[in-house]
Amino acid sequence: MSFRILLFALILNPDWIAGQSNIVFHIMGKQARVYTTAQNTDNKFSLTQTSSFISKAQPFENEVIVFIDPDKTFQTYFGIGGAVTDASAETFYKLSKEKQKEILSAYFDKVKGIGYNILRTNINSCDFSSDTYTYVREGDKDLKTFDISHDQKYKIPLLKEAFSAGSQIRLFASPWSPPAFMKDNNDMLHGGKLKREFYQAWANYYPKFIKAYEKQGLPIWGISIQNEPMATQRWESCIYSGEEERDFLKNHLGPTLARSGLANKKIIGWDHNRDLMYQRASTLLNDPAASKFLWGIGFHWYEPWSGGDPMYENLKLVHESFPHTNLLFTEGCKESFDFNKLNDWKLGEKYASNMMHDFNNGMVGFTDWNILLDETGGPNHAGNFCFAPIHANTQTGDLIYTNEYYYIGHFSKYLQPGAKRIVSSASRSQLTTTAFINPDGKVIVIVMNASDQGTDYYLWNHEQAAKISSPARSIQTIVL
Repeated sequence: MSFRILLFALILNPDWIAGQSNIVFHIMGKQARVYTTAQNTDNKFSLTQTSSFISKAQPFENEVIVFIDPDKTFQTYFGIGGAVTDASAETFYKLSKEKQKEILSAYFDKVKGIGYNILRTNINSCDFSSDTYTYVREGDKDLKTFDISHDQKYKIPLLKEAFSAGSQIRLFASPWSPPAFMKDNNDMLHGGKLKREFYQAWANYYPKFIKAYEKQGLPIWGISIQNEPMATQRWESCIYSGEEERDFLKNHLGPTLARSGLANKKIIGWDHNRDLMYQRASTLLNDPAASKFLWGIGFHWYEPWSGGDPMYENLKLVHESFPHTNLLFTEGCKESFDFNKLNDWKLGEKYASNMMHDFNNGMVGFTDWNILLDETGGPNHAGNFCFAPIHANTQTGDLIYTNEYYYIGHFSKYLQPGAKRIVSSASRSQLTTTAFINPDGKVIVIVMNASDQGTDYYLWNHEQAAKISSPARSIQTIVL
């Protein structure tokens, strides 16, 4: 088909292009630009290959193929980011101004860094705080003493700097525990439950927090109801059954935000692992009075009961059963910190594997845990130290970038909010893949090779293909 005939067809019927992406793909002369991060190389988001598409009909069985189909679209991409905890903020302000600027650029600059657009922070203290604290004095159920001055020392200043360094950032906040006097164990730690007589007082806490932060110039996009509501931890924690979370949402939290003029704030339920995800999601979403307040279901990747099985199928079931509900990954990290394993290549591979499977099963966005930790994997008052994408050695002032940072960046650096996930399927198990089409029309294909062997494959779309080389232990983002 000539260009003149194609142009005439588009003028008469612009919708025609939707069913003809193979022809347009060929005529537009697309090329695959391949950005690579690989073990035992200097490649970090490096442009390692530019490959032209050639005509290629039926693939053969002995060929390795990654199939894409931009005509088949699925959920809308929301974003990727991490958490600004007390630990992250305290570590940040132990560094030189030069290193602080480097961190802000590394996370929030889309060109020089990886372009985070989601932030999470804690309401009251969490395990990654140096101390246990609330914003009210003991016994103040009327919240007359509500005061966020604790956060103004480190956490709020870092959040402000992050907002200045990034764009389109959405900040959501999560509580780990109500004040001790509101709970049946009279303790912010070790689980316990919110007493029924304090349901409304605790619901009033959320708008207090939102308005106090917004008075500081920090817009709160949303909240989750409770971090890990089925985990009794030695640190800040609070237990809700599905029915208790549902009733708290529909009878107290949702109406309270609405009465406070905050009905536009998004509410996330569950905020815990994939194992019990379907039961909690169905309990919340099958109740119209509760579900009307809910933006989405949050989930984590920790696997305490599943024998190491990531249980991606549970995410898929929630997505298929409630296709109009947003599924947001709200926390994950590699636990059991060991300074000697900061260069372990498996750290990033764990991230990419989870992110690809979760995106392919309906996830709209991903929120990592702490954006920054020190050389001990803390500070942390509970002693459960963990890994972060960037660690600071506060003794030397140096920054250590784990490959978590680069593997997350192969998604966040190239994807744009509003992108649509498209079909992406590998013909060999050593390759894992997901793909999107950005609002600007660029197709983004992410391919991980976690094997010890390099693999050549064809990126194939509508009888055209580009040959690409995937190094051993690598992740690549292909931009079309």
